[in-house]
Amino acid sequence: MDNQPLSQKLLNIYHRLIDGYGPQHWWPAQEPFEVMVGAVLTQSAAWLNVEKAITNLKTAKVLSPQALRQLSLPEIATLIRPCGYYNAKALKLKSLAQWLGKHYHDNLTKLFANNIDHLQQQLLSVHGVGQETADSIILYAANKPIFVIDAYTRRIINRIGLAPDSNSYTAYQALFMDNLPADARLFNEYHALLVCLGKNVCRNHPLCQQCCLNDICCFTANS
Repeated sequence: MDNQPLSQKLLNIYHRLIDGYGPQHWWPAQEPFEVMVGAVLTQSAAWLNVEKAITNLKTAKVLSPQALRQLSLPEIATLIRPCGYYNAKALKLKSLAQWLGKHYHDNLTKLFANNIDHLQQQLLSVHGVGQETADSIILYAANKPIFVIDAYTRRIINRIGLAPDSNSYTAYQALFMDNLPADARLFNEYHALLVCLGKNVCRNHPLCQQCCLNDICCFTANS
């Protein structure tokens, strides 16, 4: 693999992952606003706990911008308690709901009609929305081709030996976006597969013998 162009190396990794794990059907949500809420709640949280919080919001019939605006911060915090940092995340959800109402009248179609750069700038202006959260919304809710970078992706890319020169979010994102077709479906599946590998195999203490990438991984070769 050493002599392959970077684009081919990245596609090779993708095909190995899809062969090993199959389609991930990510993001698991019934509608775009649920994706947006999940993107906020999953910050520093296991997805299983995010699902519990979202179930609480659904059961209370408040999984909408309008309903969240009507709730107090303590009421939201109580509902999303399973996902941790619930007071901070309650403020983030309330801020998101208020922003959507003020700027887009809760019209997600209008929001997602923006091009990627403008949409990203808009989302980053919302309290509690950072790069990973904004890009998750752009990819999974708006279905636009932007590659989401998270801790799992960084770890896997570093261990394989493809880390960019800079440790910045933008540098890791460019690694994928400059070397792969701008395809939302590809980016969706690729990111989800990297998360799957990172959670189950390429952990802090990796299970290298179980990894479908172990023969092309620098970390395995040096361990």
